[in-house]
Amino acid sequence: MVLGLEKQTAVITGASSGIGRAIAKGLARQGVSLCLMGRNIAGLEKAGSKEDSTSAMRMYKVDLSFEAGIRQVAEDITKDVGHVDILIHCAGDYSMGLISSTPVEELDRQYKINVRAPYILTQTLLPIIRPQGGQIVFINSSAGLKARAKVSQYAASKHALKAIADSLREEVNDSGIRVLSVFPGRTATPMQELVHKLEVRSYHPDQFMQPEDIAEMVIHALSLPRTAEVTDIHIRPMAKT
Repeated sequence: MVLGLEKQTAVITGASSGIGRAIAKGLARQGVSLCLMGRNIAGLEKAGSKEDSTSAMRMYKVDLSFEAGIRQVAEDITKDVGHVDILIHCAGDYSMGLISSTPVEELDRQYKINVRAPYILTQTLLPIIRPQGGQIVFINSSAGLKARAKVSQYAASKHALKAIADSLREEVNDSGIRVLSVFPGRTATPMQELVHKLEVRSYHPDQFMQPEDIAEMVIHALSLPRTAEVTDIHIRPMAKT
């Protein structure tokens, strides 16, 4: 067990699959109490399976494209646990399309889920994070650093998420809050399977990073002594294609 995280409380969005689920399982093994958010309760139950952990786990079904739902969950978490030590934004939406032909509604949907939702959730939970000198993690994407063809909508949302994290860090560091952005390359998640389907390519998950790779990096960063802060992690598959 990594020292320093046990008995803390973490809120994780997108915890029903992929990187969010891997982080949830990893933190549970460290004795962290979990508030798991996602659209799929069955997936949340798998992420929250006890295994070798005795951590408390609560599950909240929410659609992050609706502001009222986000605010209600934040209110429920505040009532249920009273404080949050760690907030991890893993949920995200993805689609591909040329700027010349993709409806603006695709941009709007990804903006709602990838930018607006973490903004609102951070804002509403900050009053119970600040007294803890907590930590906030944004799982971003390599697309948040470099936009390629046919991903302008997704990349724009991830560039915006980086800006939110960078600005937030300067606003809350004085309160002892650490803010981390993680920029993974291709990772074997359901989203990556969708990406390959949209690209009309065969999907070989063993060629990519695993969600557990990202989870391990995040947990190590969260566990650092308070004399240090990791602000950005760029992580890529070892096998280059």
